Amino acid sequence: MKSHNETQKEDTTRKRNRHISVWMDESEYQHLKKQADNAGLRIDPFIRNLVAGIELRPRPPETYAALLRELSAIGNNVNQIAYWANAQKSISEADMQ
Repeated sequence: MKSHNETQKEDTTRKRNRHISVWMDESEYQHLKKQADNAGLRIDPFIRNLVAGIELRPRPPETYAALLRELSAIGNNVNQIAYWANAQKSISEADMQ
């Protein structure tokens, strides 16, 4: 068990050395937890961001990352086609197919 002096020393070395406690009923707690989960954060960082005035948005679904990769690949293909067409100075209908 830590002595009072050890605990006090720890508190002065922490970046965040103030602690607050809030009483909530179950529905309030579940709402807070759901909001933090939707933002992709734990409760502590979620509350800190709210207090700091940061506008929190729901975290995008995991499928968005895969969609972004596919869009990026399509964009790369379009750029390669444009580069090739510019290098040829002309493009026939057969080349486009």
